[in-house]
Formats: sequence, structure tokens, C-alpha cells
Amino acid sequence: MPHTDSFKALVLDQAGNAVSATIQELGNDRLPDGDVTVAVKYSTLNYKDGMIVQGRGNLVKSYPHVPGIDFSGVVEESSSSQYQPGDNVILTGWRVGEVRWGGYAARARVKADWLVPLPEAISLEQSMALGTAGFTAMQAVMALEDHGLTPQADKEVLVTGAAGGVGSVAVALLAALGYKVAASTGRKALHDYLKDLGAATIVDRAELKTAPNGPLGPARWAGAIDNVGASTLATILATLAPRASCAAVGLAAGPKLDTTVIPFLLRGVNLLGIDSSSSPPEERAVIWRRLASEMPMDQLAAMTHVVPLDEVPGLAAEILKGAVRGRTVIDLEK
Repeated sequence: MPHTDSFKALVLDQAGNAVSATIQELGNDRLPDGDVTVAVKYSTLNYKDGMIVQGRGNLVKSYPHVPGIDFSGVVEESSSSQYQPGDNVILTGWRVGEVRWGGYAARARVKADWLVPLPEAISLEQSMALGTAGFTAMQAVMALEDHGLTPQADKEVLVTGAAGGVGSVAVALLAALGYKVAASTGRKALHDYLKDLGAATIVDRAELKTAPNGPLGPARWAGAIDNVGASTLATILATLAPRASCAAVGLAAGPKLDTTVIPFLLRGVNLLGIDSSSSPPEERAVIWRRLASEMPMDQLAAMTHVVPLDEVPGLAAEILKGAVRGRTVIDLEK
């Protein structure tokens, strides 16, 4: 597939403790080694992207750096028998955008094993409207199902951080699969948005920060997907139904967990860690096939907005404030 010898990229550089982000034109000689060269069409803005672009968390060890923790696009060149020019592919995980150059460039070169063929039922833009967040949400749902959760549960499934990327997809996905969903947010302005995604109940975020009086509280939830962590996760564990599970994702409020073994001993609850960066290729393919067939695409469109690459630095600050709802797709051709 013919292509130019240069490409547009958002490049981070560091001077002292300050990180700057600029749009640059790079040559193909700047691309890293790899089996497959991809014409990147779309990437996304996730919470981790916001931290990286803002220079927070010491996530990037080497500069200059191209961020963007996922991307979708079309194969341009391949030395691997797995892919041919013209194939639509998607990449999430493998620490691209963090340790390795990522999706905020119009061209990427990666190992073939990092890619997943895109199912025909889903477009390149839709795949990034899902992106790492959608991948993680489906991974969490599958983990809950593997531990016995079914749509026949008589209690609601709780989703915290519900207006964010993972949370929004999880609410819509669970509702489409027939679960009764309780969505938690601290922003009243987003109640209608979450109900439109399929939430049956809205739970104020502050309610989940208050621990029960004692090691256990009322058994409220058939399962949970927690994007918050810290005191919220401790409250969830104390209020899960017997033998229910909580899939922990992201831990936006921090990793510290102040709880006891009582929920695990007396109710047999499960705490499931979700790490989308380490799942094997065969699991990745299953997750994308399920997303392509089970995610309601009208709901996906309602939670998504598409922006050009040059808006990323400003939006990175906003996402860290919790001011960006749903999914932000970066169009590399705009």
C-alpha cells in the first residue's frame, strides 16, 4: 500500500520536570522496529492518556515519546504471515503509549502479536469508540460471568465511575445483556445520560464512600464493576450479596484498601483484578468478537465524541478533572 515518507504525530518532550506536547511531522526513520506498519486512523483519550500527556505519574520513562494507549487502522506493510496490507486491525495494551510509542501518530510500527484482526461487524471508528475502555469493560463483565453472575440475578449490578469511559460502556453493555444496573456518579447533570445508557438506578458517589457500621452492610449488589477503588471499593466489598464478585478496574481514587477479611469469610465474596494490558491474544480476539456482537452501537454513538489530534493537550487536563464524559475518539485524519 503506497504511503508518504512522513506522518503527523503528537510528541511529548521533557525539560526538567516539565512535559510539553507538540504536533510534529516525523519521518518513517523515527518508527520503532516491528513486523507490521499500520496507517493509524483513530485513537482515544483515556484517563491514563491524560496523565501521560500532562506529565503526571512518572508513567513515561523515555522522551521524546508518542502517547496514545490504543489505536485502530489499516495495515500498510507486513513481514508477518498473520497480516496483509489492507487488513483492519486494533491494538490495546502491551504498554504502547507508555513504554512504547502509541496511537497519537498517523503511522505505527508494532509486533504482529500485539494486534487483533478487527471483526467485520465493527468499523475502525467504532472500535476506538470502544477502545481500551470498552475492552476492559467487556473483560470485567466476562470475569463476573465466569464467577457465576447471570442476568437472572435478583439484585442490581453496580458500576462506579459510571460516566467515564469504562463505566459508560459497562452500563450500556450490562443493560443490553439483560442485567439490572445501578450506576454511580457524583454529578447530578449526568443522571439522564446514565439512564439513557440503560441504568435502572442512580447511586450518589458520596453514598459509597461511607462505610457500613461494622465489617458488613446490607447485601445490595449481585456484582460490581468498580472504577474508583479506595474507600468506595471497601464499601462495595462489605455490601455485596453472598458469593458475589467485584471486578476492580483503574482505581482512580487510589490503590489503598482499608477492609477486613470478614466479607470474604462470611459472605464468600470475590475481588477480581482486571488488567487489560496482560490478556493473551486468544482472549483479546474473544473480547472483540463479543463487543462486535453484543455492544449496542446506538448507545456507543451516544456516548462518543470525535476530535482532531490537536485538541488532545487541552482535553487531557479536562479528563483528569473528571470533566469528560463517555468516550473521546481521536481522528488522526482530521
